[in-house]
Amino acid sequence: MNRLNAVLICALLTGCQAVPGEGPLSSTITKDAGLSGQELGRKNTVAYDIIDVDARSARLVSDYVATALNRRFGIGGGGVGRVVIGVGDALKVTIFEAGSDGLFSTTDSKQTNLELVVQPNGKASIPYVGSVQFAGKTLEQARQTILDALVKKAVEPDVIVTSMATASRNVTVSGAVGHSSVVPLSLVSETINEVIAKAGGPSAQPYETYVTLVRGKKTGTALLKSIIENPSENVNVQPGDQIFVTRDPRTFTVLGSTKLNKRVDFGANDLNLLEAVALAGGGNDNTIDAKGYFVFRYEEPDVVMSLLGNQRFNAMLNKGMAPDRQGRYPIVYRLDMTHPDSLIVGQTFPVKSRDVIYASRHPSVDFVKFLSIVARPIGAASSAASAARNIERLGE
Repeated sequence: MNRLNAVLICALLTGCQAVPGEGPLSSTITKDAGLSGQELGRKNTVAYDIIDVDARSARLVSDYVATALNRRFGIGGGGVGRVVIGVGDALKVTIFEAGSDGLFSTTDSKQTNLELVVQPNGKASIPYVGSVQFAGKTLEQARQTILDALVKKAVEPDVIVTSMATASRNVTVSGAVGHSSVVPLSLVSETINEVIAKAGGPSAQPYETYVTLVRGKKTGTALLKSIIENPSENVNVQPGDQIFVTRDPRTFTVLGSTKLNKRVDFGANDLNLLEAVALAGGGNDNTIDAKGYFVFRYEEPDVVMSLLGNQRFNAMLNKGMAPDRQGRYPIVYRLDMTHPDSLIVGQTFPVKSRDVIYASRHPSVDFVKFLSIVARPIGAASSAASAARNIERLGE
């Protein structure tokens, strides 16, 4: 009895810290959340915060996944905006005169067609007009500029300016498409899907194809499937945009007290948290801590700020929370499966590619394991003593 008491006291004091395990307990993950490396007493740690998966957080994450490009670049349903002439554009200038013997007319024709290319300085030359600034002007503005210069030189002149080629309105499309190319934009609104189609279309299924749009210093990435299903994500492209299409089969990793620990393919257009756990065989009834389902993820900054609030977000930055190369921050989502509504909330929380889902073991598992480890020498000693007594009896 004294030995058993000693074991129990030892177990309580150590908290079973020395027992082999498959990962941290729920209490450890929760305790370390929101702390800096200095507070934890460790160097080079990753500072993270923890968010409960509830109706609000699940809805916010789901909405952001569906509107990533819209948030970054603006809604895609608007018009193309003001289209101006740029350097390298090819134009056709048609000049009409009322008289039969003018600067640009003859007895056989009352019009002259001039083809020109806008030079690097933004200008091009017109006979009897000189160097004309074209870059930055609309076709109508360019027409009016030429017409005003000819009014006192030609006989009742009129002018038409037509765009022949728009070298200044190119978009680069590369990656997992039919043929990577430089796509010239027309003078009407064109969306991401239309431009990708001009490049031969995607070479993989929409649910495993990612589209990255680079515009100036802004970058946004979305699943092609989301762009197809959400018209607001099919944003209008602009001259100079770069579009990268990549095939990346979506996977997530499951660890901990589930029946399978492995990397799992999505194998579907969408996947929620409950479906992901089910693909791993569900939780192990003998070891699982139903309060401890966690999703480890580098999350988009807009989502993190919305979930934490500015004050908490800034506090975490001061504690050392740092973004990865894509500007995303480390966040841990926690789902408590002891609540009945978790079976509803879990259906609306989307799993993202490269997520790590961890199912924590129940604290009692470590306690039982500790007792079994300590009990081994006691059992061995008892067996040895029993064997010695039997030998003594045989000797008598």
